Amino acid sequence: MNSGEVVGLLGPNGAGKTTSFYMIVGLVMLDAGRILLNGKDLSRMPIHSRARMGLAYLPQEPSIFRKLTVTENILAILELQNLTEDEQHAQLESLLQELHIVHIRNSTAISLSGGERRRVEIARCLATNPSFILLDEPFAGIDPIAVLDIQKIIRFLSSKNIGVLITDHNVRETLGICDRAYIVNDGTVFASGQPADIVNNEAVREVYLGKDFRL
Repeated sequence: MNSGEVVGLLGPNGAGKTTSFYMIVGLVMLDAGRILLNGKDLSRMPIHSRARMGLAYLPQEPSIFRKLTVTENILAILELQNLTEDEQHAQLESLLQELHIVHIRNSTAISLSGGERRRVEIARCLATNPSFILLDEPFAGIDPIAVLDIQKIIRFLSSKNIGVLITDHNVRETLGICDRAYIVNDGTVFASGQPADIVNNEAVREVYLGKDFRL
């Protein structure tokens, strides 16, 4: 992956997508190969070291503190960074503005919609100043309007020169935002290329997309 690039990791259930994510962030150790981030080998680094290298991971499951407000949730991450109190609050205001969540800053996380929760989670990711973000099922459990909202956020991340790796069962939504994608099957890369190449690949249609699939 390159900075600012949006890449999809797609495939049938059990293909190895989530395991690949776990290996990249350090939740599962490799048994072969290497993980390189901007030329630096992360393969044997612990999770916290990978995070400090600029790798962020947003799981499918809710990752915000439900009883804290949006402001408190973001500050909880900013307080762990090497920032003064003034810098923390300046960064907080910037993130609230960039993610369009100023109006819910005092709302508790438990009261947020699926789309609002995703925005806050991404704001928390950005609070670590990442170079690359892994998004696991970002389109799961949200309505069609929120899907468009998340796609806009992914484009925003790309515009900030942040690389984004996505895995999701919503293939159309994922391919609609990706620069390129990998199809994995049985733990190996089955096909790769730009979205149009993936969709027009007869083998991919047969194994994964279905013959009538259209973007």
